[in-house]
Amino acid sequence: MKYSATHSMGQESGKKSTATLSRTSSPDFVGKLSQRSPTPTLNSNYIKMNYGKSVELYLADGSAEGLVIAELANWNGKAIKINRADVATCEREDFQGAGVYFLFCEGEDGAEGLYVGEAENVRERLRQHIRDAKSGKEPYYWNFAVCFFGRDLNKTLIRYLEHRFNEIVGACGRCKPLTKKTYSNTVMKEWQRAAMEEFIENASILMNALGYRVLVPKPQPTDTTEYFFCKASGADAKGFATNAGFLVLKGSRTSEKTVASFERHGGAYFQLRGELEANGTIKKHVFTRDYEFRSPSAASSVLSGRVSNGLIDWLSSTGRTLRENMEG
Repeated sequence: MKYSATHSMGQESGKKSTATLSRTSSPDFVGKLSQRSPTPTLNSNYIKMNYGKSVELYLADGSAEGLVIAELANWNGKAIKINRADVATCEREDFQGAGVYFLFCEGEDGAEGLYVGEAENVRERLRQHIRDAKSGKEPYYWNFAVCFFGRDLNKTLIRYLEHRFNEIVGACGRCKPLTKKTYSNTVMKEWQRAAMEEFIENASILMNALGYRVLVPKPQPTDTTEYFFCKASGADAKGFATNAGFLVLKGSRTSEKTVASFERHGGAYFQLRGELEANGTIKKHVFTRDYEFRSPSAASSVLSGRVSNGLIDWLSSTGRTLRENMEG
């Protein structure tokens, strides 16, 4: 796949990159890079084509850590990712329009949370969030926001988007929804509702292209899913490999204790186990919900309380390791 990054002619510090995304009928289509030609899928009523998607990322500060603008070819909407520290000084005109925004937060209980909001002037609303935090009115803290804008958005439309995005965040279950009240009975014309559902689909593509999977449903097992089991160091867990890592199922049990060297040699995994215990994902050594790890080793290390090679410690029902299964 071709991936390019070049200096923009408009701003010396800005950088622009492009990537092609493949859209499939899978609910987890977002972010899969591909150069495939359209592939017809036969249906009893019509032929459905799977087309690639072109996403353009503009690094306004010349760094992926700064302000990032994401756009999708043939769509008039855009995403702006902005750090909390930059909100006060940002004077971009496109940041002051009507839209919806996502605040990536940490709640009072330490759990990762996502606040979804709407505003007719997003910049001013984010500034209000910062003022509310300083006065103690907000119980959560956010470091950055991802905001979505589109042509001709008005109060009715952004209220609908806020409500739908909040529903999707809750249904995906990847983080805790923090928005307490939305407008669930927005009166809209049929064509407006259809246009906003398309907006949601395109915004979800950009959100995932930016690296945040909060609008992507968790993987679900199918009739052909092969399960693996981890019983290392007293753990008793079940899960399966996913495109993004490894999903441990609700009810899986961790080891009673962690080894003394776990914090020193498996720092990130040791910290993750503590976070999952703090936010309630793990209670009394049992997973209270499905949780998708970034890798099989991350999953087995958290479960066993020691540094673990997930390719070896995850075994199929016949005793084959995950590595042997991957190698065929």
